[in-house]
Amino acid sequence: MKQQIQTNKIEWEEVEIGELLDYEQPGKYIVEGEILKEKTKNSIPVLTANKSFILGYTEEKEGIYNKSPVILFDDFTTDTKFVDFKFKVKSSAMKLLRPKSKDINLKFVFLMMKGIQLNFSTHKRYYLSVYQIRKILIPFKNGKPDLKEQERMVKILEESEKLTQRGKKAGELLDEFLKSVFYEMFYNKGFKIKKLEETSKIIMGQSPPGNSYNEKGNGTPFFQGKAEFTNKYPIIKKWTDKPTKLAEPNSILMSVRAPVGDVNLCNVKCCIGRGLASIKPIKEITNLYFIYFLLQNIKNKIAYLGSGSTFKAINSNQVRSLKIPLPPLTLQQKFARIVEQTEKMKDQINKTKQNSKELFNSLVSKAFKGKL
Repeated sequence: MKQQIQTNKIEWEEVEIGELLDYEQPGKYIVEGEILKEKTKNSIPVLTANKSFILGYTEEKEGIYNKSPVILFDDFTTDTKFVDFKFKVKSSAMKLLRPKSKDINLKFVFLMMKGIQLNFSTHKRYYLSVYQIRKILIPFKNGKPDLKEQERMVKILEESEKLTQRGKKAGELLDEFLKSVFYEMFYNKGFKIKKLEETSKIIMGQSPPGNSYNEKGNGTPFFQGKAEFTNKYPIIKKWTDKPTKLAEPNSILMSVRAPVGDVNLCNVKCCIGRGLASIKPIKEITNLYFIYFLLQNIKNKIAYLGSGSTFKAINSNQVRSLKIPLPPLTLQQKFARIVEQTEKMKDQINKTKQNSKELFNSLVSKAFKGKL
């Protein structure tokens, strides 16, 4: 039974998605040949509904989907993409969704679908069994869906989404800015070359006994490898009451096995496993941010040193013998100040992004309840 809410002469009715959208299986639009990495004059995108979205391109002329706009719905993950151009697809594990009538704004339904919260942990196809019987609120007027009201809310929701995207772009630009500043200040300047061990205290990790781990916060934080890394600091997932090798705050953690070369800043005293090395810059000689950015820039060179049949790894001698340029400390400190100011800007952007995300989620929630 449909629930109705009266809002300024608009009646909001709960309607199953299956009543609003037709679905089509993608079989006849699946790419048959090689997927090209680069776009050509005569190519069209090959799509997936998950985060990858555009997998590549094809020059095939047959089996092209040209009835856009359409919603791509991943049948296993429930990821959705709104598409308004011609394309082919990679697999059959999706549904192609289009409105059943001209009174339905597909972009409105797409945005409202983002407000659906379900548990999708079971590996199965979801659209027919679960998703199409889910209900969303649609504005009705004079007994039929009100297209103008749908279009009005699409504009509101899209403007909120743009705020979030702008924040993401600004953060990426600041990262590129720091890379370019580092290059301008330190590359090909004729600085003395030193071994890493001459500039920093280096500790190779050693895993504590397996029965000493816990996930309850008891003891010393324990990092085993790159799995705990984030963009800035590692995430504490385990602790140990029998710490072995300890890394200090204001040091750098480097992954030395499977994979080799990734680095992360360390902001806590922690135990490190065999997959990591701790690099603590000697403050009278060098600066934390300089070494951190330098190691990021030579990551591929470090990875190239890895050897092993089961997985690649580098040893203590290879880490200690890494050759690095050593600029004057005052120049390193100048770069560190630039990093600190840039990080403050990024923190502010992240707050704005979070506010924008919360705003968008709030608007979706209100639209879902017919209160926008």
